[in-house]
Amino acid sequence: MALNLTKFKKDLKDALLAAQEKNQVDNLAEDPKDAPAVAMGNLADELATVIDAYIKTATVSTTVSTTVTGACATPAGPGTIEGTGSGSGTGSLS
Repeated sequence: MALNLTKFKKDLKDALLAAQEKNQVDNLAEDPKDAPAVAMGNLADELATVIDAYIKTATVSTTVSTTVTGACATPAGPGTIEGTGSGSGTGSLS
């Protein structure tokens, strides 16, 4: 699944509006000097939720190839052994 930037933009806008709504209240903080920090916390919470959800819609894939060489003993004396392998996979973030 490809990341949907259009949906992400809408979700960000909704998060900004939700934070704005939370912050447009009287007595946002017990001490008025704390109001900016409370407002920023509300904004950070809303944005973090949307960003986390967006990142988790990504699909991750990887491919690995490897060769392993080692020493071994044979009846005729020392020898080498070699093996190769590869694999790939896809998954979602959580």
